[in-house]
Amino acid sequence: MSEAERPQIYLVTPPAFDLEVFPARLAGVLDAVEVACVRLALASRDEDNVARAADALREVAHARDVALVIEQHALLVERLGLDGVHLTDGARNIRKLRKDLGEDAIIGAFCGTTRHEGMAAAEAGADYAAFGPVGETPLGDGSRAELDLFQWWSEMIEIPIVAEGALTTALVEKLGPYTDFFGVGEEIWKTEDAAAGLQALLAPLG
Repeated sequence: MSEAERPQIYLVTPPAFDLEVFPARLAGVLDAVEVACVRLALASRDEDNVARAADALREVAHARDVALVIEQHALLVERLGLDGVHLTDGARNIRKLRKDLGEDAIIGAFCGTTRHEGMAAAEAGADYAAFGPVGETPLGDGSRAELDLFQWWSEMIEIPIVAEGALTTALVEKLGPYTDFFGVGEEIWKTEDAAAGLQALLAPLG
């Protein structure tokens, strides 16, 4: 697979992490593997917690020319100097946020497992559509974003597509020719050496 065809890496933070430890872990991964974007995906609703985490990770990411987007909290994007927002409810709110945040902001949408939701997000002006889970997970209703969705999208739709959720090396090999990004999170953060975990996961890409 040539460099031009190789999917880029989109790192997703854990839903909770230790601010004393995680920024250095993230820096280690960014220094070891080329990453296009980091998503701050905290479960916390505490604005102070989210802001402190965003400040710490922005410093790490921007020092390495890596974009940092935040999940859901669109109102914090400009205030915290972030690069954009990742929405978890498909196409809803994309048009309004594009107006509010401007053309340069990254606005992405998680579209589950349906092509319809992805097309709606693309038409509304999203910069990318994320689909998943692509692997087996006990969470949710058991539905998965299948290979044919990625094959169809790569032929028919221009905006980039992200494959995420319960990735394995076998799935990376299978989806590699059809996705623009792999969204990688818990798969590597639960390993002791996250950078080595990411390199192992991506091994099929060569």
